[in-house]
Amino acid sequence: MISRRALELVTAVITGGFGVAVVVQSLDNGIGWSSAGVDAGTFPLLTGTIIVLGSLYNLVRGVLPVASLANVPIAITRIELGRLAGLFVPAAIFVAAIPLAGMYVASALYVFAVLAIPRHQSVPRALGMAAVTALALYVVFERMFQVSLPHGALAAALGF
Repeated sequence: MISRRALELVTAVITGGFGVAVVVQSLDNGIGWSSAGVDAGTFPLLTGTIIVLGSLYNLVRGVLPVASLANVPIAITRIELGRLAGLFVPAAIFVAAIPLAGMYVASALYVFAVLAIPRHQSVPRALGMAAVTALALYVVFERMFQVSLPHGALAAALGF
């Protein structure tokens, strides 16, 4: 379904884009030395440069016709792609739900979804684990560390 070469090329382009973004942002923060010491953007510039160079290396290796793993005709089958989507889609929904429902409700819904929907656990057990997860997050972050996680628009609408 998806060739190893295509997968490596896409990955190289994505990681290269990330590296370029890091480099550009580090230039805004300043690079080099100042009277206070090393500027804030120096380390990110070095890190972004390493990421870009590694991505360029992978891009060249993916393009050149060399006897390597990049020549494997199929890297991901339909079944594997379905499994990957089964991990990615709930995680993407979880991240998208955080601003709306808040971290605690979104976490509970995520745990419930990954346990109950594919039938890894029974519904009552998945509900219990979801509630314990949300409660544990609240106790650890809000009470113990006194760090407020995002409460979301739902909590604001309900006045919490």
